[in-house]
Amino acid sequence: MAAQQNGTISFEVSDFLLNCFIRSSSWQLWLPLPLSLLFFLAMGANATLLITIRLETSLHEPMYYLLSFLSLLDIVLCLTVIPKVLAIFWFDFRSISFSACFLQMYIMNCFLGMESCTFMVMAYDRYVAICHPLRYASIITDQFVAKAAIFILARNIFMTLPIPILAARLYYCGRNVIENCICANISVSRISCDDVTINRLYQFAVGWTLLGSDLILIFLSYAFILRAVLRLKAEGAVAKALSTCSSHFILILFFSTILLVFVLTHVAKKKVTPDVPILLNVLHHVVPAALNPIVYGLRAQEIKQGIERLLKKGGNKD
Repeated sequence: MAAQQNGTISFEVSDFLLNCFIRSSSWQLWLPLPLSLLFFLAMGANATLLITIRLETSLHEPMYYLLSFLSLLDIVLCLTVIPKVLAIFWFDFRSISFSACFLQMYIMNCFLGMESCTFMVMAYDRYVAICHPLRYASIITDQFVAKAAIFILARNIFMTLPIPILAARLYYCGRNVIENCICANISVSRISCDDVTINRLYQFAVGWTLLGSDLILIFLSYAFILRAVLRLKAEGAVAKALSTCSSHFILILFFSTILLVFVLTHVAKKKVTPDVPILLNVLHHVVPAALNPIVYGLRAQEIKQGIERLLKKGGNKD
């Protein structure tokens, strides 16, 4: 649609083109295969975990319900981002419609916040299990998980909704090439002809409010857990207490480490190629999703036994 601004004619775009790693062309040759493998691993591992928890009645407990919720979030995030990135790599399908771009932007911001909040609730679960074991069954109930899920959904759905709305209201006057593999808010708003100060400020505020508050509460939970563990005097009690929350702690490390490196590379963007933050942003949507169910499957004896029982049942049917 043509429009006239300051005496010149410009055209409002109806779709965008995603330019992946134009400064690092060699990445386009070796990255598609490992990214594809990580994507299929994430889909298969999370589907296996969900089926195991669904079919094994011994796993119908609040902690495993939270893990199921995390797996669902991982699946949605992967499906929202990675197939489009792979389509760009394998088939050069760089075009994305206006509505699809802002829908992807919303899902990424919303579900990333949901994952962070889920980790915070899981940290509280481990805090109660270690610091108040006698009250665990009365505090961490199915009703608690349901209320936590409603809080996670409501908080992130409404707080991240203005991000794509603000970006969609901008005027895109002819430039439609996004220097990114995904429709990140900053990358998209950068090509508009309007002032994007409000967009950037809101993205910054929401990011630090949601993710920052979650990380602080997770840190406090583990500080209390560590203090309680160090007070245990029974032989083997410390190792047993730490083993109950080790899987969850490893998942948080996967989630927060990539996120932290992503933030640091943005801060030091003059010293690194702009493609590095883009790569980290893509990997953040698939690496934790691929590793989370594997870590729990290997370290949680109940899940490992549940998978073995399901495999035996499948073998007996054959």
